[in-house]
Amino acid sequence: MTVPDRADEVLTLTSRVEEGVPVVWVSGILDATTRQQFTDRLAEIADEHGADLVLDLAGVTFMDSRALGLIVHHWQRTMASDGHFALVGVKYSNSRVMWVTGLAQRLPLYDTLEEALASFKA
Repeated sequence: MTVPDRADEVLTLTSRVEEGVPVVWVSGILDATTRQQFTDRLAEIADEHGADLVLDLAGVTFMDSRALGLIVHHWQRTMASDGHFALVGVKYSNSRVMWVTGLAQRLPLYDTLEEALASFKA
């Protein structure tokens, strides 16, 4: 396992609404040191925009199991509310935990934002 460089610990979360769906671009490390920041922002988005959510994880440099648990929580919350959820740009090299746990086969993964948004209309 590669240990992330301490300089990469900054987490940047950028969001906007695309085609009526809130999209969050995540950049940096998702682990115990950034979990609260990630949790707080996703809660704000859910309060502002409801259940639908797209997370663009192309900028994630490392993800641990706690961050994956948080993502799964939001996926389950979205599904329980009859909403739509999608992950975009997930890279095996930075998010191995998703494959190790088998969740990569269960979570809705898309290569592009356009593909994810199109799935919301299907």
